[in-house]
Amino acid sequence: MAAGTRRQTKKSSIRLADIARETGYSLATVSKALNGRADVSEETRQAINTVLRKYGYSRKATTGKKQKLIEIVFQDFDNVWALEVMRGAIREAKLHDLSVITTEGGDRQHPDSTWIDNMLRRQIAGAILVFSNLTRIEQNKLHSRGIPFVLFDPFGDPDPATLSVQADNWTGGVIATRHLLALGHKRIGIITGPEEMMCSKARLDGYTSALAEHGIPADPELITEGDFTTPGGYAQAISLLENPHRPTAIFAGSDLQAMGVYEAARQLGLRIPEDLSVVGFDDVQTASFLGPALTTVKQPLQDMARASVRMLVEALTTDDVLQPHVIMPTSLVVRNSTQQLDE
Repeated sequence: MAAGTRRQTKKSSIRLADIARETGYSLATVSKALNGRADVSEETRQAINTVLRKYGYSRKATTGKKQKLIEIVFQDFDNVWALEVMRGAIREAKLHDLSVITTEGGDRQHPDSTWIDNMLRRQIAGAILVFSNLTRIEQNKLHSRGIPFVLFDPFGDPDPATLSVQADNWTGGVIATRHLLALGHKRIGIITGPEEMMCSKARLDGYTSALAEHGIPADPELITEGDFTTPGGYAQAISLLENPHRPTAIFAGSDLQAMGVYEAARQLGLRIPEDLSVVGFDDVQTASFLGPALTTVKQPLQDMARASVRMLVEALTTDDVLQPHVIMPTSLVVRNSTQQLDE
């Protein structure tokens, strides 16, 4: 095999974990060094760069007007969830001398039809698409101009060649349901997100898996489909709670839906958590200020946004992204909206 071929093979197969293992540094340190973070010593940076050169990993030039602007595409920008994403992106972009702009429009599956051409005229460096994806033609337009994009919490199963960042939604569904089961709840309702979304399916699968661990079959009467909004959460909670054999706990697939559950419980004269335990998902900034403070699954939205920006920077400055698909861990934040079920 020719030397050039060997180098290309190594280059295409090297990953972040390989660099960390060979240098002895953590994944976080390697990522910081690759992204030019100031909190990495020059000695560490040189050691990591030496290994990168060994595998034929080279950086692209970063000159040019378009390198200064990142665009985030939302279906809508009218809630605290979107704000959390923006906060993380802006903070990370600032470290790389980048600015962030937003576009609102389209639906969960695709941006507005005029977005791609308008974006090209804006000469952005890269794009973060929240939920939605692009057609093959649109992807080719970006690739031909050297504009990378990242799918944030992708709507469906992303193409292996597409950069993506998401949370471990299945584990989130498991730990939320296990928490309620540990408190003695057996009739646990769930308000999912749109059934066609990958994150909704994963959270529902986690819920049913946790029930199965305790020998409890999933009851279709306790499973409702929401839309990740507060009005949707309210409407679905009303349908669950007006049932004569109502659930004693509800797992809402988002904190916004959990807020709707709170309002439904208030209107029906149910106290949280005395009469109804509630668990949300996301841990948006307002979750801890609800009355009572919301127990929820923390989806690290700001960290996910920061990782998305770092991936764009890496795609702009190197020939390969070492970690093209990031799945971030979820964790349970226990507050005051859940309690032991009184038998």
